[in-house]
Amino acid sequence: MTPQTLADLSNLSVYSALVVLGLAFVAFAVDLARTRSRAMVDEQGRMPSAHPTAVAAASGGTTDTLVRTDTAARDDAAAAGRRPAAGIGLSLTRLAALLLVAAVVLRALSVMRPPWGNLYEYLLTASTAIAVVYVVLSLRRDMRWLGIFVTALIMLILGPALSVYTEAGQLMPSLRSYWLVVHVSIAILATAMFAIGAALGVLYLVQDTSERRRRAGASLGAWRQTLLAAVPGSRALDRMAYGLHVVAFPLWTFTVIAGAIWAEKAWGRYWGWDPKEVWSFIIWVVYAAYLHARATTGWKTRSATWIALAGFLCIVMNSFVVNKFMSGMHSYSGM
Repeated sequence: MTPQTLADLSNLSVYSALVVLGLAFVAFAVDLARTRSRAMVDEQGRMPSAHPTAVAAASGGTTDTLVRTDTAARDDAAAAGRRPAAGIGLSLTRLAALLLVAAVVLRALSVMRPPWGNLYEYLLTASTAIAVVYVVLSLRRDMRWLGIFVTALIMLILGPALSVYTEAGQLMPSLRSYWLVVHVSIAILATAMFAIGAALGVLYLVQDTSERRRRAGASLGAWRQTLLAAVPGSRALDRMAYGLHVVAFPLWTFTVIAGAIWAEKAWGRYWGWDPKEVWSFIIWVVYAAYLHARATTGWKTRSATWIALAGFLCIVMNSFVVNKFMSGMHSYSGM
């Protein structure tokens, strides 16, 4: 095959993946709607027991008290049982992940180099990494409840990626180094983990608020009831988000260090206050603050989660705003 044919096949795989992701999103949405119906029925059936319940049993002059809360009982559990729509959504997401992997590989073969020479290729690979990380996580535990959010996130990244599409071509001289593979591949993997961690962080904040309102006896909207039924409890969400950040942060640390080493080899200095360098360091500082807050007594989990979300906002700024509006040594995005 000619390089142009391979590039065209890569583009076809991307558009096919978008279609499949759209279908997966619809399937997950149908599952969520069905969960919502079940949640509203369950809510009506247990209205008197919305608060913690205590059951006392007397025996031989002693009294044992059992205290149970809905939140504690379902902390690690999402909507279980037979959910065909969610199963279809998960299968389609796996297919989309394969299509995105094929798109990245075909793009690389079309130019015979790592496909990370411009912003389009970076975003395409980041979308692929998010899909692959989600699929891997779903092999270890039931993650169907996260599918609608992950598919939406991937489509939101692929859309801007296609808007900055750059024809397949050769690398500029400063990028022709084995450090491209080392530096960028680790950055993409860390970004994918940070992205899913951010999605879990948002869900944590929503679930935590809903659980607080339920304990206070306040009425909940239909969408909050749906998430309470479909998504694990806030503590489980926080543990998953924290676990991803704990893995992603050392990867990002390596990214910053490898970037400095590459900069010295390519431009003769380790640090030059280039916008990309500055924002990469800002991202590192924000996520370091998040992990420090999590390890420090007195910091609330909600406050720490907001710091993590600020870190992901910095990643978005670094990927789009810095590339478009700030010039520097990293001005090779194709925008």
